Amino acid sequence: MLKYQHPVVIALLIQIITIVLIGFIIVSQSVIALSLFEWSLVQGLLSGLISYSMRMPVWWIPIHLAFIPLVITTLALNISSTWFLIFFLCLVLVYGKTYKTQVPLYLSSKRVNHALEALLPEQGQFSFVDLGSGCGGLVKNLANTRRNGIFHGIESAPLPFLISKLRSLLCASTCKVFWGDFWEYDFSKYDVVYAYLSPVPMASLWHKANKEMRPGSLLISNTFMIPGITPYKSIQLDDFSNSTLYLWKI
Repeated sequence: MLKYQHPVVIALLIQIITIVLIGFIIVSQSVIALSLFEWSLVQGLLSGLISYSMRMPVWWIPIHLAFIPLVITTLALNISSTWFLIFFLCLVLVYGKTYKTQVPLYLSSKRVNHALEALLPEQGQFSFVDLGSGCGGLVKNLANTRRNGIFHGIESAPLPFLISKLRSLLCASTCKVFWGDFWEYDFSKYDVVYAYLSPVPMASLWHKANKEMRPGSLLISNTFMIPGITPYKSIQLDDFSNSTLYLWKI
C-alpha cells in the first residue's frame, strides 16, 4: 500500500517510526548508554537503511541519515529560527514544487547544447520546447545559433524562471520563456520536445507526447529512459554528468 503514497509521506512515516523505535529502546534498557546525538546517528542510520530497502529514490538516503542529527545539532547551537525560514524560502525559490513533481533542478551541459544543435534542422522553420528549462541557458544558446527555429522554455520554479526570463530578453526574439507547469501546455505545436526530468514522470511524459505531438515530431530525453519504450537513437555524451540523449520519433 505504501508504494502508492507520495515519497514525502513515506519519508515522514519512516522518520516517525524510527524515532518511536529508538525512543522505546532508550527507555526500555540501561545497558547501552549513548548521548542524545549518538542516538540520533543510530536513528539516521536506521531510517536510511529502511529507505534503501524500500527502494526510495537515492537522494532520500542522505536526507534520512542527516535529518535528526542536524535537528539535534541546531538545537544545541541555539540557532535562530529566522535562519531556517530564510533557508526554506531559498529552497522554494530555487526548486519550486520539487517535493510534488519529484523533478530536481538539472542544468544541461554545453555538450548537450552542441548535440542538440547538430540534431536541429539547418533549413526550414521549426519549433522547440524545453520542459523545465531551468535558468534558460539552453533555449538562449540554441535560439542564437539556429535562427530558423522558435524556442520556448517552460519553468515553474520562481528564481530559475526569473533568471531565464531576463536572459531571454537578451537573445533572439524567437526565444521565449513561460511560467507554469509544462503538463498544462499543449505539445502539438512543437516539432521537438526536450526534457531533462527524472525517472518518475517519464511514463506520463510518453503518454502525453503520444497523445499530443504530431507524427514525425521528435521527443528527446536527457539521461532518463521511458520505461518499456526503446528509443530509435541514443547519443552518449562525455560531459560532467555522463549524459545520454534518448530520441523517440512520434
